Amino acid sequence: MNPDNPIPQTPQTPRNRRVLCIEDEHFIGELYARALTKAGYDINVIVDGVKGLEEAKTNQYDIILLDLMIPNMTGIDLLKKLRTDVPNLKAKIIITTNLEQKEETRKGIESQADGYIIKAEITPHQLVQILDGIA
Repeated sequence: MNPDNPIPQTPQTPRNRRVLCIEDEHFIGELYARALTKAGYDINVIVDGVKGLEEAKTNQYDIILLDLMIPNMTGIDLLKKLRTDVPNLKAKIIITTNLEQKEETRKGIESQADGYIIKAEITPHQLVQILDGIA
């Protein structure tokens, strides 16, 4: 045990990994924040697309959870801007949605993102497991 950090760290404990969650559903954002904080992640939840884009451009995050339906800018537009405006973005971008997408649309989104999650199909605990598996 490190005296500067009294919490023992294991390979399953992703200390110091930063997550930006761009999600306008307060309940879902809160569920994700609680689960990820408990698992050792540092999480910032933003409910607005324009503000989320500004924060993502700081390039201080390891993972970005990006909802497709957010106010002031769609998640798809935000994703495109990140891919064109931030060429050295270090964050993995995981799309989170409950929208049913046509296969062609979904493949187009997935080709620009690093992952695609249907929110209704996973629990917050499963989200932690998914993020733990992202290198």
